[in-house]
Amino acid sequence: MKKTRGKLLLLAMAMQLSAWGTAAAAEPAFMHTGGRTTQPIGHYEFCQKLPRECSQRTPKQAPVELTRKLWARIVSINNSVNTRIEPRTDMEQWGKEEVWSYSDSGFGDCEDYALEKRRELMAIGVPAGDLLVTVARQPNGDGHAVLTVRTSLGEFILDNLKSEVLPWTATNYTYLKRQSSQNSGVWVTINGGRSDAVASVR
Repeated sequence: MKKTRGKLLLLAMAMQLSAWGTAAAAEPAFMHTGGRTTQPIGHYEFCQKLPRECSQRTPKQAPVELTRKLWARIVSINNSVNTRIEPRTDMEQWGKEEVWSYSDSGFGDCEDYALEKRRELMAIGVPAGDLLVTVARQPNGDGHAVLTVRTSLGEFILDNLKSEVLPWTATNYTYLKRQSSQNSGVWVTINGGRSDAVASVR
């Protein structure tokens, strides 16, 4: 069973590396962000409990270089976190809505997946300013949180609902707001329109 699972993981990584090659050939795509906006209540409370996680300051600079090695690590971490954490709503786990936390218990919902992926990518040296928790709306109207990774080849989405790491323009979400790339405790709006191959703010 473990051998089969290992082969499947290697196959998935090979497919993702192929996608990396496609992304490299395309024009880098970045979200159009606007001004400062309200911080999600769950993230605000998370920052109160773990202020160091929300006080990273990153000077304005070029996104991290997307090498094949880094791409493989991004894909591996995305798959690993999606596999390790068992889906559980905040109400089921905490008895209330909008609790953002690291999933040390092995359970969590969308923002907990995003936070854990952010933590693990920071641990291998990806700057905090290139790892942005992002709030979106699914086609059915439900809210959702993902991790946006800013790279030299554009921005990619790490999503607990999908095994693939996709360019953000290849997803069907409406992106609303995300962490600032220069201050992890600040949130900014996301602007633009789908007709321009970018997602629109509600």
